[in-house]
Amino acid sequence: MSKKKKNKKQIKFGLIGKNINYSFSRKYFTEKFQLLHFDNCEYLNFDIQNIKEFPKLLSEIKGLKGLNVTIPYKEEIIPYLDKLSKNAKTIGAVNTITISKKKKLKGHNTDYYGFKKAIKPLLEDGHKRALILGTGGASKAVAFAFKKLKIEYDFVSRTPNEFQFSYEELTKDIFDEYQIIVNTTPIGTHPNVDNAPSLDYSFFSKNHIAFDLVYNPEETTFLRKAKEQGAKTKNGYEMLVFQAEKAWSIWNG
Repeated sequence: MSKKKKNKKQIKFGLIGKNINYSFSRKYFTEKFQLLHFDNCEYLNFDIQNIKEFPKLLSEIKGLKGLNVTIPYKEEIIPYLDKLSKNAKTIGAVNTITISKKKKLKGHNTDYYGFKKAIKPLLEDGHKRALILGTGGASKAVAFAFKKLKIEYDFVSRTPNEFQFSYEELTKDIFDEYQIIVNTTPIGTHPNVDNAPSLDYSFFSKNHIAFDLVYNPEETTFLRKAKEQGAKTKNGYEMLVFQAEKAWSIWNG
């Protein structure tokens, strides 16, 4: 082995989240590093129970160059960062962090980019308005993508404010007005595969798109029930691939 290769600096990347044993990111990046022979790169899961553990974690891990952020910390992480990209600032949620040589942390959002690329091929002329189920960090990125796509949207929440729908309010008439339904909540994720957002699924039709950010299982109960009514469906896997590749290009930019 050449001296140069031997001294190659170890670079670490990782995911900040809660209960993230089954992580798309770790599997994806580990396989990517193996495929490209990036032997000096490693991707780790940092499973923390509280965001307050973040600074200690940061001080203990050497060679950290970039992080992904997942549920439930996409908004809570922001006060711990030195800077935000323009899009992350507008969205109000972060899923990617770059760490400079001087240990400065900058927050980015690649979720909106991933979602926009994943949903675009499904869109037809009749798809003018969207309902976003959930109001967490991921929902903000989806809303930003819809803004870019010039699609009107409204949020649905279990605890709505005056500008949001409650699940109980959703009628057939409302469903006819909103042709895209996006689940940004973790409802239906493995192992709770029988769970689904509390909707009347008979309201779905062949004019609807049902998009679920959940990717495990491949077909959630939400997607299956929407598909039974003729809706076009898609899970969150492709969105995750797009956002991961965007994160990779930001870390190496």
